[in-house]
Amino acid sequence: MGIVELLLLAIGLSMDAFAVSVTNGLCLKKTAWKTALACGICFGLFQGVMPTIGFALGKTFTRYITSIDHYIALVLLAFIGGKMVIESFKKDEDSENTFTLTLGLLLVQGVATSIDALAVGVSFAALSVDIVFAAAFICCVTFVFSYAGVYIGKKFGTILNSKAQLVGGLILIGIGLKIFIEHTFFN
Repeated sequence: MGIVELLLLAIGLSMDAFAVSVTNGLCLKKTAWKTALACGICFGLFQGVMPTIGFALGKTFTRYITSIDHYIALVLLAFIGGKMVIESFKKDEDSENTFTLTLGLLLVQGVATSIDALAVGVSFAALSVDIVFAAAFICCVTFVFSYAGVYIGKKFGTILNSKAQLVGGLILIGIGLKIFIEHTFFN
């Protein structure tokens, strides 16, 4: 696999993480470089580790994970997104809706957006790809997209103001549905 193909694959794999990072940025009151860094590191690591795990497990495990990965992603993202939508309608008398990106939430998002990378790792094994280089490359590309996504989301969140959490929740649900539909009907 050449560098161009690997770059395109890395960009493709990072798109869900980018979209979730944008969603996280949408819901933030103020942009903190620490939040952008946390998203970049978390999503980058998950996108790098999952192909490595898939590579190690080989073809035997792939048929089991690919048969349920879309259900896992749908449930996780719909749960997080649904919670955000519900919270967007709850008004606190003293302040506007607040969104706190916890470590637990970030880890769930990382898993949900990187499950597909597990199957990619299996294909890497079949293609005899240098997994260390490929995983590191995917990790770096995802880091950049996720880091930037938080700032892009914050810019739009400022424009959307109080509806940002509602929009963010709907986006997460949409990503979950997209993954589910793609895997159910187009694989």
